[in-house]
Amino acid sequence: MTDAERLQHTIDIAHEAGTLIRDARQGQDFGYRYKQGQELVTDTDVAVDRHISTRLDALFPDEARLSEELAPDRSALASEGPLWVVDPIDGTVNFAHGLRHVAVSIAWVVDGRIRLGVVHAPFLDETFTALAGQGAFLNDQALHASRSGDRARSLVGTGFPYRRDSRPPLMRRLAAVLDRCQDVRRNGSAALDLCDVACGRLDAYYESVSPWDFAAGWLIAREAGARTGHLYPCPDGIPEELYGENLLAASPGIHAELADLLRRADAGAFEPR
Repeated sequence: MTDAERLQHTIDIAHEAGTLIRDARQGQDFGYRYKQGQELVTDTDVAVDRHISTRLDALFPDEARLSEELAPDRSALASEGPLWVVDPIDGTVNFAHGLRHVAVSIAWVVDGRIRLGVVHAPFLDETFTALAGQGAFLNDQALHASRSGDRARSLVGTGFPYRRDSRPPLMRRLAAVLDRCQDVRRNGSAALDLCDVACGRLDAYYESVSPWDFAAGWLIAREAGARTGHLYPCPDGIPEELYGENLLAASPGIHAELADLLRRADAGAFEPR
């Protein structure tokens, strides 16, 4: 199977998942619970994950899968060969509350390198796609990331963890970005934040998230011309492209400066003007 054929199958699966999500929203036909008492998960998350898994198993029966609800064992990250990385609903809280920033995220990884990414936003009618080395697209139109070199005028996306006790250190980063950049957006979907970087709606995005949240969007942002990387060295044993801590995707012209600002905030060395 060619990469183009694999991509088309993935787009079809993402669109099918999007239809399930729209139908569930329209009928308000889903229950919910909280993982670890804090992270919302709905019946629709599980149903969509099951649909995607069934379709991938039928098309690619010998390829491993990492997905948020049905196959969350992160030991798969260290395996060689092909791996599907799936978030059935990125933005579950948005979905449950009737907001539009909701996405299906599907990435295909080979030997730790992201080769294919699809992010489909069913309530926005937007489908972002990328193949490694072949550019990024929104509804078949080529994407180009921001070329801003002015950190002070940059619009930056981020998010916050469900655990409230993890948030206070991140307030230092937020204060630094609000003081030294134009403004901050918190839209509730890492996959779509990265796609917004890819099409220049955001100049940068930083956060720590799970592999299924960012893998597809990471490739899409990079293929659109954004610079992608981590604020700190990645540990051994996990492919760098799937390590979700301290991510930063940004216009190449502000990436280094913004990374330095965030690290200074972490160290307590940032002083508001």
